[in-house]
Amino acid sequence: MKFTLHFGNNNFPDLAGATRFVQLAEAAGFDSVLAIDHVVFPHDYKSTYPYSATGRLFGSPSDPLPDPLIWMAFMAAATTRLRFMTGVIILPLRHPLVLAKQVATLDFMSQGRIELGIGVGWLKEEFEALGVPFEKRGKRTDEYIAAMRALWANDGASFTGEFVNFTEVSCNPKPIKGRVPIVIGGHSEAAARRAGRIGDGFFPSIGAQVDTRPLFDIARRTAETAGRDPAAIEMIAGCPELLPGASGDPQAALLERKERGIGRIVVPVGPFLPDLEETLGRFGETIIKPFGRL
Repeated sequence: MKFTLHFGNNNFPDLAGATRFVQLAEAAGFDSVLAIDHVVFPHDYKSTYPYSATGRLFGSPSDPLPDPLIWMAFMAAATTRLRFMTGVIILPLRHPLVLAKQVATLDFMSQGRIELGIGVGWLKEEFEALGVPFEKRGKRTDEYIAAMRALWANDGASFTGEFVNFTEVSCNPKPIKGRVPIVIGGHSEAAARRAGRIGDGFFPSIGAQVDTRPLFDIARRTAETAGRDPAAIEMIAGCPELLPGASGDPQAALLERKERGIGRIVVPVGPFLPDLEETLGRFGETIIKPFGRL
């Protein structure tokens, strides 16, 4: 079982705080840290945020939210083992060739410690501000993934699609292992099917206002239909029983998730604040060390 901390870049937008955070996470034995993404924060939006009971984004437009890739680059340089994942980057808002270059460079320079968590997006007003159509964002996402993988796989790559077209181009450096794992985020059946068809992992969010447990089965069934091994898709879920101050049996909660095929547990960093030295260290001793081999 692997353990991941979420919401790194918005909780720690400054260099000193972020460095302290990731180095303590690495020392405690966490596998990875996740960074969230929004390019702009519309002041007046009618879209419903699906990961809060209020339907509204946390924080305010004036709160700093560093770009996840740049934040991850700084933090990869401050660590040696810790992995980093976007959780999630809004893929339809990013040009796939530019993003492929950025992510491959980051993976190459961090010696393969990068994962790309992607989502199709929910904030229509953000799409409008960037001039990207909100419609067909799912199809655009699928095509962008295929285009990026083509660039990572070979030099002289070509791709023909509805949204992306290029002929015999090369993008270097390549990722360390020839590709960057792409984790599909989202709390919908469409996201689960996308994970089954083309994802290396599936993360239906720890804050979704719906029961996400059936989505893992949908992802597995879709993988089988697509001729893929369902076991090759890493399933990622939350576990509130592990958080500081929570009630319940952590071992029983972890065993239940393992039986459901969950391979990675994501916990938000908020409950560990402010005394990270004490809380992350204790989590490492009481959870990661005894249960990391489940």
